[in-house]
Amino acid sequence: MTTTAKSLLQLQAIDYQLGELERSKGYLPDMIDNLRAEIKSAEEEYANTGKKKEENLLDKKRLEVDIDEAAEALSKLKSQMTTIKTNREYDALRREIDHKKEEVSRMEDELLTVMSELEELEEKLITTERDRVEVTRTNGEQLKAIQAEMDSVGTKIKIKENERKNILVRLDRLVVATYERIHRGKGSAVVALRKRACSGCFKALPPQLVQEIRRGERLITCDSCGRILIWEDDN
Repeated sequence: MTTTAKSLLQLQAIDYQLGELERSKGYLPDMIDNLRAEIKSAEEEYANTGKKKEENLLDKKRLEVDIDEAAEALSKLKSQMTTIKTNREYDALRREIDHKKEEVSRMEDELLTVMSELEELEEKLITTERDRVEVTRTNGEQLKAIQAEMDSVGTKIKIKENERKNILVRLDRLVVATYERIHRGKGSAVVALRKRACSGCFKALPPQLVQEIRRGERLITCDSCGRILIWEDDN
């Protein structure tokens, strides 16, 4: 491979790296936002579970008080049975007792449901706390790494730009102008021959042109895609 070909490949590699660095300015902030959103979601899930548990505990205490009061009222109603003198009074008291029993039974069922939900919430609280801690730890580490990468992007770009300048001064102006024009239009400006064909568009080349490219005495571009053609030692 000629010195010019090597320099062009180095130049192209640097331009690719510069492009990646510029693109990172766009996607790295998005990555940070996503990681922070995951942390916030895990924190909210834990907080909401804890809040729901507290609400259920209040419901449990309320139901227990209501059941005790209803049970006491039921006991008083039953004690009145000994003082009943007429069938009419008996029937009325019996209905009132049955109604109070139904009320107690309903509240007891509701209490069982709340207690079952509390067990589930206690298990969920353990899980969401573990998830919150893990997400905060792992995402926090990634955030530090990404932030450090963002902070270094400017420095890396300057280093690559200096490397680029050092290569440009060693190349012929016509070669540079040709490279820059193709690079702006196609991105990949320099391609090697592969099986005697342009590896950019895969068009087969005449044997005479292949030999010229191998000698590297002049700059040759593909007449199909316009890219600069170079010979690599493994052809």
